[in-house]
Amino acid sequence: MRFHLIDRIVAVEHSKSLKAWKNLTLGEEYLGDHFPGFPVMPGVLMLHTLVEAGAWLLRLSSDYANSVVVLREAKNIKYGTFMEPGKRMMIFVELVENTNGMAVFKGKGETSAGGTTVSGRFTLCQYNLADKNPALASVDHRLVSDLRQQEMVLRGTR
Repeated sequence: MRFHLIDRIVAVEHSKSLKAWKNLTLGEEYLGDHFPGFPVMPGVLMLHTLVEAGAWLLRLSSDYANSVVVLREAKNIKYGTFMEPGKRMMIFVELVENTNGMAVFKGKGETSAGGTTVSGRFTLCQYNLADKNPALASVDHRLVSDLRQQEMVLRGTR
C-alpha cells in the first residue's frame, strides 16, 4: 500500500524549506483500525508526512533530477498531540545538508491550534533506477512525468 498524505504544498524556498498541510478526514481507511472508537493518525504516518514534504523539496529544488527518493534514517523522532479527524496538520521541513545523494532534514508537524504532532531529523536518499540498470531509464521518465502531474495538483495549479 502506498500513501500520499500531503494535501497541499503551501510554500517552497528553493533548496531550503517547504511548508505543506494535511487535512485528516474520518474517511481515511487506516483510521478504522487505529484505534477503534478513538481514531487518530498513526505516528508512522505522521512521520511519513515529513518524509513526503522533504522528498517534494528535493524534487522541486533539483527539477526532478532523481526519480526515486526514499527514507534512509530517522532520528530523535518525538510525538506530541494526537492528530484526530477534522484537524489540519501543518508540515514544515528544512534542508540541513545535501551531499552525495543524501539529504538531511529537520521537520515538524503541528495542528492548526499550534500543538506539535511530530518532530525530528531524517535522511533521504535519492537516485534514478537507470543508475543501476540503464534499461530502466524509461521507468525513470514515467515516474518523473507522474510526479510532475502530482505536483500540479498539490500546488493547486491544475
